[in-house]
Amino acid sequence: MSKAAQLDHSDCAGTTPLLPWSRQAVPTPGRTGCCCHGGHVMGARRTVGSLVPILGWIRSYDRGWLRGDLIAGVTVAALIVPKNLGYAGIAGIPLQNGLYAAAAGALLYGIFGTSRQISVGPSSGLAAVAASAVIAAGLTDQKDVASFVAGITLASGILFLLLAVLKMGWIAQFLSRAVVTGFLFGAALDVVIGELPKLTGTEADGTNSLQELGSWLGTLGDTQQATLVVGVVSLVVVFGLRQVAPRVPGALVLVVGGLLASWVLDLGAHGVALVGDAPRGLPSLEFPDGGLMWDHVTTVAIAAVALVLIGFSQTAGDGRAFAAKHRYQIDIDQESVAQAMANSGAGLFQGMPVSTSLSASSLNDHSGARSGLASIVSGATVLLTLLVLAPLFSDLPKPVLAALIIEAVVMGMMNLPEMRRLARVQRFDFWVAVAASGATLVFGVLAGVVIGIGLSLLWLVYVATHPDLPVLGREADTQVFRELREHPDDEPVAGVLAIRMDGGLFFATSDALEDRLRDLIHATPGLTGIVLDCGGINFVDSQGAAKMGDVLDLTQDAGLCLRLARLKPTVRATLDRDGVLDRVGPDHIHGSVFRAVQAQLETPSASPGEPST
Repeated sequence: MSKAAQLDHSDCAGTTPLLPWSRQAVPTPGRTGCCCHGGHVMGARRTVGSLVPILGWIRSYDRGWLRGDLIAGVTVAALIVPKNLGYAGIAGIPLQNGLYAAAAGALLYGIFGTSRQISVGPSSGLAAVAASAVIAAGLTDQKDVASFVAGITLASGILFLLLAVLKMGWIAQFLSRAVVTGFLFGAALDVVIGELPKLTGTEADGTNSLQELGSWLGTLGDTQQATLVVGVVSLVVVFGLRQVAPRVPGALVLVVGGLLASWVLDLGAHGVALVGDAPRGLPSLEFPDGGLMWDHVTTVAIAAVALVLIGFSQTAGDGRAFAAKHRYQIDIDQESVAQAMANSGAGLFQGMPVSTSLSASSLNDHSGARSGLASIVSGATVLLTLLVLAPLFSDLPKPVLAALIIEAVVMGMMNLPEMRRLARVQRFDFWVAVAASGATLVFGVLAGVVIGIGLSLLWLVYVATHPDLPVLGREADTQVFRELREHPDDEPVAGVLAIRMDGGLFFATSDALEDRLRDLIHATPGLTGIVLDCGGINFVDSQGAAKMGDVLDLTQDAGLCLRLARLKPTVRATLDRDGVLDRVGPDHIHGSVFRAVQAQLETPSASPGEPST
């Protein structure tokens, strides 16, 4: 039996189509079709089953998965219900609206998604973006806030769908991990500062987080004692449980405990603010206020882009991780469709932005989720909670909700290990993260996203326009040429300068090559030839080809011989079409740096100021 056939096929559905949610798979006669090997033929056309994956996998559903899916769905719901109360609090919308989004996100992702373990719903980062958009729009009326948040959620859903149709999911790569880490860290601090007054029963204001913090510190003399006690106890409980009993759902314990304390101790009568009315019932289909959206169209557009960039990067990474773990494939384009449906549904049902929740997805996986049914069960459980338990949340003390929010953003957004890793591995990335974090604190979360995108693009441009061009030396007693800066004991070849270019030779990098060679020629006396190692050049455009001709002119004017080594076929073809290789000469193109250097050493040196042959 082949090695592939010996793999664990526990997640496969026997001889049924391989990935009904990804592409229509037609089993090949005489072979089994599963996610682990090639016993199938993938169709080129997308079918109804691939656009609505549940129509595919439900036909081949293994009843043995049902128990795990049911347990996982209910378990995840127990986690996300209390957390989504906090996320709604961050966004400034009614608590039940957070549950509307959780239900819509889970149900629609279960229908349209391709990952079997992902759990979709509101998150602290997306809630912070929504809250910042509300602040930027200057909205204070809760009805307007709820409609506006639903509107930007719908806008992000439409943008997700556009990216899926145009297959532009790659655009999320323009937001670097360092920028995301810094932005989320700053957004977490912004949210924590905003929640501090709820822990003390005071008020604070300011145009940014730092001013708001200063304002709050000035009100500490007016602290409401009962509120402070409830807030401190709540923080101790939720963070303490994470340390001493990490498997215990701290958010659920805190919400239940807060409600019991509110009823038993009558906290409202002692001056502790309560969250207020949370009506029982299901959400109704309601379009956001179009006039309100148009009045703040710039803010809506920026917020939608930010939500898509953050949401897509989370979904794609988590989806691939779970697919690799359980040996199946996901369809990234279909994931964009699933996110589009989930956010559009959340927006139309008065919710807030949704995306992948890593903590909920991990719990879903550990609880035995084997298909999208687990996500559907989670959504149904949240709807049941809205029908039966929603009014209970009306008596939840605000300091308990604040503690819930603080724990969510600190543990979910403040990634200290990653910040330490950035400082250790690449100091520039660390300072980019710090800049993104600082911009978020000073200018706000939404502005922080824009600045973060700008930093990512600037870093991309900088890297693209500054290719690595190391000088090479020969390892003693070998034919290997390596970077001299990394191996200072290697031997430079007298009279011959070997240099390697890494990356593409195109409009953004071509000048860097010429400038580097000119500097080296002027700084290195006694040269007879230049060997350009092209093994790292994987792409050449028309401007790059023209620049190679300029480099040839530069070396000839300096009385040097130019030799090219390790040309890739595609690079060779482009240079050949532009006539550059004819000018260089076939006897000056070599298969290795060693051969190029040896050929130059065996060539009589040209007289100073005369071109070499």
